[in-house]
Amino acid sequence: MELSANDREFIAVMRQYFAAKSELESLKEQLEAARQVAGEAIGVFYDPCQNAEHAADLQRSHRLRAEMASLMQRAEAWGRATSGANQHDRSEAEAEAEEWQSFERRADVFFGE
Repeated sequence: MELSANDREFIAVMRQYFAAKSELESLKEQLEAARQVAGEAIGVFYDPCQNAEHAADLQRSHRLRAEMASLMQRAEAWGRATSGANQHDRSEAEAEAEEWQSFERRADVFFGE
């Protein structure tokens, strides 16, 4: 099966999404383990302004979430475009089928069937 450029782009976007998701999950596990060791309250630990030691990781987690949201929006847009193209193709096929049925009815009338 040959992939189109759009399909390859979609696959690349989804690979990026899942790579970011995996990195975020790992980062969240590390941060939560550090929070539990420190015995900090969630609201304090996860606030980069109050937790200078982990601020870079907390900001990285926010960037990863934003990246994932952006990638998912691109994937959804691709899906909508593909769906729209498929609907257009189906509409053309349905119009062609109707046209053919109309021709068959006229032929039946003309030839007395």
